[in-house]
Amino acid sequence: MIDLLHDLWDFMKERKKFWLAPIILLLLLLGGILFLAEGSAVAPFIYTLF
Repeated sequence: MIDLLHDLWDFMKERKKFWLAPIILLLLLLGGILFLAEGSAVAPFIYTLF
C-alpha cells in the first residue's frame, strides 16, 4: 500500500498533476467513513447523507 502511494505521488510530481490529490483524498475519506460506519449504530444516519 505504501508503495502504491509513493508511486502515485511520483506520478503526480513528475507530470504536474497535483489537481488529482484532492480527488484522491476525498475518495479515501469517503471510503473510510463508509468502512467505519458499516457495522455501527451510526450507519443509518451516514447513509442518508448520500
